Amino acid sequence: MTIAIIGGGPAGLFCALQAAGEGRRVVLFEKKSSPGRKLLLAGSGQCNITHDGEITAFLSHYGDHGAFLRPALMNFTNRDLIDFFAARGLALKVEPGGKVFPETRRSADVLAILLAECARRGVDIQCGEAVQHVGRDGDGFLVRSETVVLRADALVIATGGASYPATGSTGDGYSFARALGQPVTEVAPALAPVYVRDYPLADLAGISFENLAITVYRDGKRVHRHTGDLLLTHTGLSGPGILDASRYILPGDVLRVAFLPEANTEAVRKQVAGALMAGGVRQVKTVLGDLGLPERFVRRLLDLAGISPGETCAHLGKKARNAIAASVAEFPFTVERLGGFGEAMVTRGGVALDGVNPKTMESRTIPNLYCIGEVLDIDGDTGGYNLQAAFSTAALAAREIARTP
Repeated sequence: MTIAIIGGGPAGLFCALQAAGEGRRVVLFEKKSSPGRKLLLAGSGQCNITHDGEITAFLSHYGDHGAFLRPALMNFTNRDLIDFFAARGLALKVEPGGKVFPETRRSADVLAILLAECARRGVDIQCGEAVQHVGRDGDGFLVRSETVVLRADALVIATGGASYPATGSTGDGYSFARALGQPVTEVAPALAPVYVRDYPLADLAGISFENLAITVYRDGKRVHRHTGDLLLTHTGLSGPGILDASRYILPGDVLRVAFLPEANTEAVRKQVAGALMAGGVRQVKTVLGDLGLPERFVRRLLDLAGISPGETCAHLGKKARNAIAASVAEFPFTVERLGGFGEAMVTRGGVALDGVNPKTMESRTIPNLYCIGEVLDIDGDTGGYNLQAAFSTAALAAREIARTP
């Protein structure tokens, strides 16, 4: 049996080494000169490979698509992934907040183990071989690159999405899927920063906040609420909370941010107004600072409200007090656009999930065609969820392939 895998990222490599075995020839096509280019960038080169906790808790971290991933995640869990690398000499460590990294903090060490296992199990990795055509050939597939023509009994599309195109993720897999008759949904950047129209906080870039409530409004109606960390940039908003919420954000939306942690808008408004009312002769900026707001941020809020930096709470009128409370409780940002594929960590959209069997990763209509990893219409939150999905879907497809006579 010959198995062709297109894409040498974590999903493709892991599927290859898991599927390899007696009587099965595995050929992996990688368009770049070496595999794992995007993996080497993961976690800023440190590889946040998965997340800690019960695997069932992962399901809520994939937008509306967690249920599809349940069989894959339950078949190959975060504990299984940790054990796989530990058994090969690479210990993984849980960081505060639950992110899991190699103890060495090197993505290259993760890639080295995947490549070593592929070599040990006889996987034929063809680098610099961009697949140009895929098609049906009787009950199998024909895969053609510039120099190789391969007839395969099973085909795995593991090309990733369209984010970070310089690494080779340019959306090729969507074309291959369509050519074979597999439905593909519209794609867009995900885990992307937000560019803000008439952004007033550009010179505060680098200030970060933890556990803020971020509410998305569209045409005056609330469409999503998310809680997470936020980072002010030169052009708008980023940080895990914004990146995770970006799958729900469109240009023209208004994001209202409560700048005190772990509280809803009304609670923040009352907290700020109450603190200012009780402030007496203390300066407004001091009272706001005592609430945990950064000094530079407070100065900008007061400047935008037309209030002197030295103003005391006793001299602050009700209208000004309410204006400050509103700014802290629901500061509005109008979305100009989202970051493009060159900035987005992953891709929203892809091979339609209703065309794939979640228990096997096999096409529902094309026997022996498998789609795994980010080429699927799945985008997880930051924190290792996307890499776990890549490994888990790869393992599930490989298990099914190995069962095929």
